[in-house]
This record gives sequence, C-alpha cells and structure tokens, in this order.
Amino acid sequence: MYLVKSPLLLKWYYPSLTWNKSREHKVIYLTFDDGPIPDVTEFVLKTLKSFNAKATFFCIGDNICKHPDIFNKIKNDGHQIGNHTFNHLKGWKTPDETYLANFRMCQELTGTNLFRPPYGRINKSQISKIKSVYPEMEIIMWDILSGDFDQSISAEACHKNVIKYAKNGSIIVFHDSFKASDRIKHALPKVLEYFAAQGYQFNTL
Repeated sequence: MYLVKSPLLLKWYYPSLTWNKSREHKVIYLTFDDGPIPDVTEFVLKTLKSFNAKATFFCIGDNICKHPDIFNKIKNDGHQIGNHTFNHLKGWKTPDETYLANFRMCQELTGTNLFRPPYGRINKSQISKIKSVYPEMEIIMWDILSGDFDQSISAEACHKNVIKYAKNGSIIVFHDSFKASDRIKHALPKVLEYFAAQGYQFNTL
C-alpha cells in the first residue's frame, strides 16, 4: 500500500526532510532510485538527453560496484548523484548502527550531500545520527510516487499518476530497476513530453 502524493501528515512529522522544492517556478525534479543497472538506466539517460533534462539518481552502492561504467555515464551526462544505501536497507527494520554503516559504505562511493532512504522508511534516531556525522546531508523524500515499481498497475496508470499530481517544485520518484522497466519505458517519455510542452524545466536537486 502506498500513496501517490505524499500526505501533509508525513511532511509535518518529518519537517527536517525535503519533500518538495519551491513552488514559485515551473521546475520539476525527476529522481530515479535503485540503479545503476544495464538497459534501464541507459534508457533513462538516453531519454533525458533527448529532452535536455537533468535529474538526480539515488544509487545503490552494490549496483555502483557492479556497473561502474553506467555510474560514470550518469555523472558524465551532468546528472546528480544521491546515496540510497549500499544494500537498499529498510530503516524501520534495521538497527541504527547497521543502517549507518551501510549508509557510509555507499557514501564512500558517491561523496554526495543527498540521501534518500529506501522505501522512504527511516526513523528519527537514524536521521539524527546521519546528520550528526554529515551535517550538510539533505535527506530527500518526494512529492509524487509514479508507482512504476508496482507490478499491479499499468504503464499508462503510472504515467497518469505523475500528470495528475505533479506541479511546480514537485520531486517525482521513478525507479531505474528491472522491476519498473516496462512502466518507466512507457511513462517517462510521456511525462517529459507533457511537462516540456507546458514550459517546465527539469533540474537536479
């Protein structure tokens, strides 16, 4: 069970986390979780380039080690890198010290100041410990979940989730993963085309 649009209650409970950017300008922030992997990440990069769009990739450390050439391609194309832990750990079910150690393993590979907790599940003590070691770390959540990870919905429904709810300053989550492949390959070009026609820019965080 998940909500396409992040509820105000969660934003209130976790006020130190970033849920969206300024609503003032026509800018959308596309983010991609769980890569880098062959085929899917490469499709995303090619599609973004065709729209002159920049995005932020929250990478899993283990996938960086397996596919360093694709990871370098993300950076060389001018996109932003975020930490997504080394093994995609769920914070609610992981002891704090284990979670922080896994975070650090990915941080050594990324050297970024952005972190997105896998599944969006992180407790306040984990937030505090990360901030105490990395005070400049910005923990990025989201405004809109595309639902591309959900194999029970159609590719068109994934596309419509974004079109319906995204607006100025929205942070949108896609996944460059094998599980999301069919839906992202359909939805991403349509989302880019729709918002580009509305005069939006696609920037890194």
